Amino acid sequence: MADNKEIRPFRIDVPQADLDELHDRLARTRWPDEIPGSGRTYGVPVDYVRGLAEHWSKRFDWRALESKINAYPQFTTEIDGQNIHFLHVRSTNPDALPLILTHGWPGSIVEYLDVIEPLRSDFHLVIPSIPGFGFSGPTTEPGWNRYRVAAAWKELMARLGYARYGAVGNDGGSMISPELGRLDPEHVAGVHVTQIFSFPSGDPAELADLTEEETAALAHLQWFWENLGAFNQLQAQQPQTLSFALADSPAGLLGWNAQLLGEDVDPDFVLANVAIYWLTGTSGSSIRFYYEDAHVTDPPTEPTTVPIGVAGFGNDFQSIRRFAERDHKNLIHWTRYDRGGHYAAHQAPDLLVADIRDFFAKVS
Repeated sequence: MADNKEIRPFRIDVPQADLDELHDRLARTRWPDEIPGSGRTYGVPVDYVRGLAEHWSKRFDWRALESKINAYPQFTTEIDGQNIHFLHVRSTNPDALPLILTHGWPGSIVEYLDVIEPLRSDFHLVIPSIPGFGFSGPTTEPGWNRYRVAAAWKELMARLGYARYGAVGNDGGSMISPELGRLDPEHVAGVHVTQIFSFPSGDPAELADLTEEETAALAHLQWFWENLGAFNQLQAQQPQTLSFALADSPAGLLGWNAQLLGEDVDPDFVLANVAIYWLTGTSGSSIRFYYEDAHVTDPPTEPTTVPIGVAGFGNDFQSIRRFAERDHKNLIHWTRYDRGGHYAAHQAPDLLVADIRDFFAKVS
């Protein structure tokens, strides 16, 4: 059956009963034990999650976040059998270049709220919720990997009437956006991301002359996978098994998602993202993205050719340029910043906005 191509206005209006039930569940949390003084040795500390849960219950203002998002035009449409939710904020400049900005996990459209106003003077902005995430709702069939999401974004931008546009991404969006450029090079002016997930291929020659900076980046990557990589393996293998705990306990969801949202962002940002997962019932469907991506049978292997720009931030994954250039033949922009972190659009919006402007000035 063909998609319903209608674009429907959307407004967030969470029933008060859902918020009341959330607060009741938080109040009845059964907290796990913990070895005294163990810190993060075994995972996210109890005191950290307890503090977030108390903030969620007593101080976090969902209605304020709801109003902040509702201040911007939102819509839904059906693409490839899946509901797609997106913000569509037009620039005051009718000739502005459109950008589609893609979040990742455990983020959401909240990642980009702080850059909407500074970017809209130069760009039309389309900010979708990945299928299975947030207000797009749970996915209803298998196969929603980065490539299928990129195909949906291609259709979305065409449906909005944009013949030429740019793509911006962070985290999962840094995987989806280059694939959008690969899939739609006739219309994508360029791709700007905050990470390039290109790794050594196993050829010893690639490691023969690494610089000190590159060696440190590889060591940082190895540390991450040995100490914080469990989420990736579990979500890529058994997302349904994990989803029972995430769907039933807001404290469980908070502990799991906060491990990567991190203590270097403010609690309201953590809770804004986690609350969206809880209130939309997408804690389980969102992590299926990892399974779908890990089970792609025939991924494209040729390098991308659209112009690509990378902005790397201080406390984040450290992309390595030589491997990025192997996988992306038109890498024309590469900057590194000492401050900011994985959620640069929230932590260092001034730097990210300036870098996006600089990159798209080169390609448009």
